Amino acid sequence: MIDTRTFSLLAPRGKEANYKKLESSTFHDLGLDVICKEVTSEPKEQVIISEIISNISSDPAVTNYRQEIFEDLKNLPDFREKLNDLLIKIEFNKNFGVLRKAKDEFEGMWYLMHRLNQYRDYIACVDALKECLDDDRIKSAGLRGFKEYVDEIYSDAHYKELKDDLSKLNSETSEVKSVTLGVNLNVKLEAVSMGLISINNKPFKKSNIVSNFADSISKGDKIHDGTDWDGDMHYREVDASKDNALLNKIENFAKFQASANNANPLMRNQTVSSIVAGDATANSTFYLDTLLNRMLDTMVKTLKRTLDKYSDIAISTIADIIPEFVYYMKFAEFVTRLESKGFKLTRATAVPKTESSMRAKGFYNMKLAVCLPDPKELVTNDLDFDDDHTIYILTGANRGGKTTSTQAVGLLFALAQGGIYVPADSLEFAPVDCIYTHFPADEDKTMDLGRLGEECVRFKEIYTASTSDSLVLMNETFSTTSFEEGYYIACDSIKALLTKNVRTIYNTHMHKLGIDAEEFSKESAVKASSLIVKTEGSNRSFKLEVAPPQGSSMASDIAKKYGVTYDMLVGGKAAPSDVTVAAADTASAK
Repeated sequence: MIDTRTFSLLAPRGKEANYKKLESSTFHDLGLDVICKEVTSEPKEQVIISEIISNISSDPAVTNYRQEIFEDLKNLPDFREKLNDLLIKIEFNKNFGVLRKAKDEFEGMWYLMHRLNQYRDYIACVDALKECLDDDRIKSAGLRGFKEYVDEIYSDAHYKELKDDLSKLNSETSEVKSVTLGVNLNVKLEAVSMGLISINNKPFKKSNIVSNFADSISKGDKIHDGTDWDGDMHYREVDASKDNALLNKIENFAKFQASANNANPLMRNQTVSSIVAGDATANSTFYLDTLLNRMLDTMVKTLKRTLDKYSDIAISTIADIIPEFVYYMKFAEFVTRLESKGFKLTRATAVPKTESSMRAKGFYNMKLAVCLPDPKELVTNDLDFDDDHTIYILTGANRGGKTTSTQAVGLLFALAQGGIYVPADSLEFAPVDCIYTHFPADEDKTMDLGRLGEECVRFKEIYTASTSDSLVLMNETFSTTSFEEGYYIACDSIKALLTKNVRTIYNTHMHKLGIDAEEFSKESAVKASSLIVKTEGSNRSFKLEVAPPQGSSMASDIAKKYGVTYDMLVGGKAAPSDVTVAAADTASAK
């Protein structure tokens, strides 16, 4: 028997991948919560997607394994649709099959028959899945490995034995078409006991077999003397519309038949039904099942013994992988929608960490993209991480795109390591073991320590947890105090991060940090550098460039843009119209 626990679409078979989970604050800071809701509107699927993409592995083999699987599922929509239909059937069997019954539920003939049907469905699903995966267009090692995994199940001696046994059982149990019951009544015509008269290989029909007992009573016919059938009655289905006490009793007794035919799959598996609350024959189907089991003792024992051999495989063997397929397929649909609008997305390549640990060309913020109707409104950028650019001190005009760019870099890593196409022309990178964000906290989280105290405590936690394989993203950190105090703490923080060789983007309005970047690197093997968002006068270009900070924080430009200079306020001059910048600012804020 194969080991059914050794396959996953998230890591190569046999590889022990180590994962670190993103903090919920990081998940929010990166905008992954927004993206997950764009990927699917189904809450259960959002939970699956957020859980998978939140767990980070720094192993390049894991990233490339996922990227290949995603590419196959994205590029083969017909295969994806066929596979999705099969997975729905498998999931349905897992969730609503009789194997979910309580341990103390009675295992009678009815239950075993339903269980037999579930195993038949299992075989049909495995057969169909094997055929679906036999597609020459599949290139990824992951999906090819899954095909081999299904082939192992299919060819395993245990599985072949299951097919053979069920085939034999099917020919035996299919002979049972109907049962004849005897019901004893009291003086009030209430059912007090019942028994099984015969097991039949033909169904009852409206023909010369057995007449409707209630119909004879209603017509005033003579009540039959004894219980032997003399052939003078005809079978007719009970008419539930008639107002007759006996009919109502018989109708209640027959509820187990209705449950077997009910369209609701949850009802099909019921084996217990009460006639009437308080009746002596409550839960009478148990009694019927016992009688039936006695008459079919040999067949029931054979059926139960056969099915018990396979109770450990059932449908869960393959069903456990369904959430992973949901993750890939929903993201494939999402990426396809973005591409149809004209957005550029590409497969990333993961490499071991060397002197160069990221080369991104033409990247942009995916969270921003889902808010824009036209990809022409996006501004793309290039950025590298290497020994000369391990920490970027990012400065620029307010609302010039610093936070959007910082967030975009984090999304590149999260998406790529999740196996998803990234918003860029190209991306080659060394995966990170985790992403840490230090963005402004909500005010209610700073009540006890104060804003600066909370920032210091949170940064120390991030620094302690980070390694040379981590990514740290800082957004206006230590900006809630005076410039002198904030600058002093920020200098020490940058120097400490350099000693750990942690890839970092620190966007700040403290331009002096950018000016002093070279000074921070004098005693370190790796370097910090100044990164700016370029401006041309009062116009924001949203383009990144490795260069010294551009003067002040552009406060005068902002004042002119919104009409709050002294001359504009006192003289009543209107702010200049700048539709393009305003629209870009709005998009950036989103």
